[in-house]
Amino acid sequence: MSLGQHLLELRKRLFLAAAGILVGAIAGWFLSDFVWDALREPIYAIIEAQNRTAQLNYPDITSAFDLKLKISFYVGLVLSSPVWLYQIFAFLVPGLTRIEKQYTFGFIFTAIPLFLAGCAAGWFVLPNLVGLMTSFAPQEDAALIVAQNYLDFVLKLMIAIGVAFVLPVFIVLLNFAGVISAQSVIKSWRIAVLLITLFTAIATPAADVVSMFLLAIPMVVLYFAAYGIALLHDRRAARRARALEQELAL
Repeated sequence: MSLGQHLLELRKRLFLAAAGILVGAIAGWFLSDFVWDALREPIYAIIEAQNRTAQLNYPDITSAFDLKLKISFYVGLVLSSPVWLYQIFAFLVPGLTRIEKQYTFGFIFTAIPLFLAGCAAGWFVLPNLVGLMTSFAPQEDAALIVAQNYLDFVLKLMIAIGVAFVLPVFIVLLNFAGVISAQSVIKSWRIAVLLITLFTAIATPAADVVSMFLLAIPMVVLYFAAYGIALLHDRRAARRARALEQELAL
């Protein structure tokens, strides 16, 4: 394909992806109230647990409308993900070699479930984290939280933990690319476990040790699973290298 044909193909794929997101956002508009009710459940828990006034505020005239649009967009992005992910694949895959296709599909179909699992873990620790952060306010004060800020906090938390769950996939990719070896991965296991523990300790309340371990254990398991895959790859690569040396020696 010429450069002009590539640009036309890119425009077509972008249009289809945008159309999918738009349709998903329209569906998200009707689902936004249900999603928002689920997201603000931790606020109601503050009232019962801390015996204080807690509510979400909309400081501007357009705040509620802007928030509904934002939720609709993010819901639409999730609902339409099969469409825009397919468009990305349809544009990129024809130009990849067979090995590159295997790596690409392996990465995507491993990273997406892990990212979703991380988001689910973030959802699990969200009520405890909201309760901890608001508990620092004096008992006689009310917790008046700006709705937009609360939504941004929830999204950042879930995305951060989702990305943390995907990091082992990047370790495997770097190993396959020859950047790091399985030996270097296992040498750093103490540092990795320490960082995971610190991350989960920050993401969960200090008093809730169970949530901390429930979040840390799968991340540690994923790290060692990445090491196992990297070790198998290094052994296969070493065997191929020895076979090639023997062929050249003959």
